Amino acid sequence: MTTTPPQQPPHHHHHNNNPILTLINQPIKWLKNLSTTLTPSFIAGVILVYFLDLGFSGSYFRVVSDFYWKEVHKLTPSHAQFYVGMYYIPWIMRPVWGLLTDVFPVAGYHRRPYFILSGIVGVGSTMVLMSDLTASSVLALVCMVGVSTGMAIGVVCIDACIAKNSSLVVEFAADLQSLGGFFASLGALVGFASSGFFVHHLGAQGALGLLVIPPASILVLGFLIHDVRITKTTQNIDSEKVVEKVRMAIRNMYTTMKFPQVWKPSLFMFLSYALSYSTHEGHFYWYTDSNTGPGFSKEFVGMIYAIGAVGSMIGVMIYHKYLKEIPFRKLLFSIQLLYATSGVLDLMFILRWNLKLGIPDAFFIIMEETVLHIISRIRWMPMLVLCARLCPLGIEGTFFALLMSIDNLGSLSSKMIGGVALHLLNVTRTNFTNLWLAVLVRNCLRFATLLLIFLIPNATQYDVLVPTSKSSSIRNSGVEDLALELVPLNEKLEI
Repeated sequence: MTTTPPQQPPHHHHHNNNPILTLINQPIKWLKNLSTTLTPSFIAGVILVYFLDLGFSGSYFRVVSDFYWKEVHKLTPSHAQFYVGMYYIPWIMRPVWGLLTDVFPVAGYHRRPYFILSGIVGVGSTMVLMSDLTASSVLALVCMVGVSTGMAIGVVCIDACIAKNSSLVVEFAADLQSLGGFFASLGALVGFASSGFFVHHLGAQGALGLLVIPPASILVLGFLIHDVRITKTTQNIDSEKVVEKVRMAIRNMYTTMKFPQVWKPSLFMFLSYALSYSTHEGHFYWYTDSNTGPGFSKEFVGMIYAIGAVGSMIGVMIYHKYLKEIPFRKLLFSIQLLYATSGVLDLMFILRWNLKLGIPDAFFIIMEETVLHIISRIRWMPMLVLCARLCPLGIEGTFFALLMSIDNLGSLSSKMIGGVALHLLNVTRTNFTNLWLAVLVRNCLRFATLLLIFLIPNATQYDVLVPTSKSSSIRNSGVEDLALELVPLNEKLEI
């Protein structure tokens, strides 16, 4: 018995010296630490929703729907880009979903019914998409938006919980975003990697069938999540009181939004996305064109995006390991500068300079996607942390949803402006002569965004950004004492 203790320390010492074991143990310890502090079910919930709903569904949906519009409905790049822009509408409506879950319980539950609704909408829309009813591109678009709505509602429910925990346990704000970001990227990797294969073998319409899996999982999750049922007294709240709660929630959001430290970063977030307009559909049509473009196969297009998802995961790890302590303004200025500079890679590829340098298309696109996604994810992470830190206690679910909808409005604007640019420059299904010009103008606008960096607070993630008196007054107003609690059940969640 006395010999056992001396034997154990050397064993542990050796254990820690093994780099592979250390690499495996570190994330496990980190997850255990998060679970101990914030309850295991909440962490499991974040992983499932972010991995399956946001990561896999979002990425798989993106590639398959691009092929769907190109091959089934024969749309031009600018039209396809307008259609794809519509997917953002349910995400812009995040505050509405947030308000519904915060203020309108169904059968005494605040979260369960909305997870179930998310699943039903997603499954229903996918089933219609697979049928012959979608010969009309308008009905097909309505179903695509339906799929997107299912994703958005599920994500809003889990985001409310993340925002609440970020406000209550400040030191884990960045960790929660890293956890969600990592699993969203992992899900995206799986979605992108499998998308080309399924489109090739099942056709664009048949491949959409796999999109049933994520909403079906969220549907099941809605029945399993432990959601504290509100008391009889609270249940008998009359309609006037509900209206009063909505009114107070909106008033509190408006009051908070008036703080310069809240509206300024929100404006920066919107403009940084809108100004860097998207030329994605132009690139996609060009990638798959064998006459003027590189003529990549369906499988390879999926792999290109999958490699980008690996880049996103690397970006999350770099941010988590080395950058999360850097003040927001300094970090965002540096990364925006890098982001603008990296746009030159796009330009090089479209002008085929890579071939003049003797770099094959496949190698160049893999390198480009990795670099661009690492930078984009590092740029995105501090914005997420900043949003979570700007949420006042009591309305964090709705307010985080509001901030995220501003971000999605920026993405929608980016798609629409990009669609107009492609249309004006006459980029069609077969003519890509002016695609380089669209990319050049976009790159210049990315550099112009650097002039707006003063809108970002010169603070770290640990600084108080919203005055605590404001938070407590919102909390005391009773707008929301309804935390989203995912209590120990076997859940896995995902983005």
